[in-house]
Amino acid sequence: QVQLVESGGGLVQPGGSLRLSCAASGSTSSIVAMAWYRQAPGKQRELVAIIIIGGRINYADSVKGRFTISRDNAKRMVYLQMNSLKPEDTAVYYCNVDPGFSRPSYWGQGTQVTVSS
Repeated sequence: QVQLVESGGGLVQPGGSLRLSCAASGSTSSIVAMAWYRQAPGKQRELVAIIIIGGRINYADSVKGRFTISRDNAKRMVYLQMNSLKPEDTAVYYCNVDPGFSRPSYWGQGTQVTVSS
């Protein structure tokens, strides 16, 4: 099993920045990808960014140039640096991990990000 704990969410003004962190524990030795998703009220959960173990990174078009995903494999951490935040970025952000071996992915509990004046 893999446990994920997110942190770093909060209230920020438009144009501000936040850095989200996700700490993975448990059976993490074979993780092949880590990702950030978000879900706004009344909307479907969407992929924000994903980083694959080999280094490939993909972003949603809506966050390209503003968000950066990174990871520290030794510390089993994944980060999402969010700059130039907009009100439409307001959502619950979830960490997601693909543990490998064709097993279902794991989800964190989510952390609220609110962008408002």
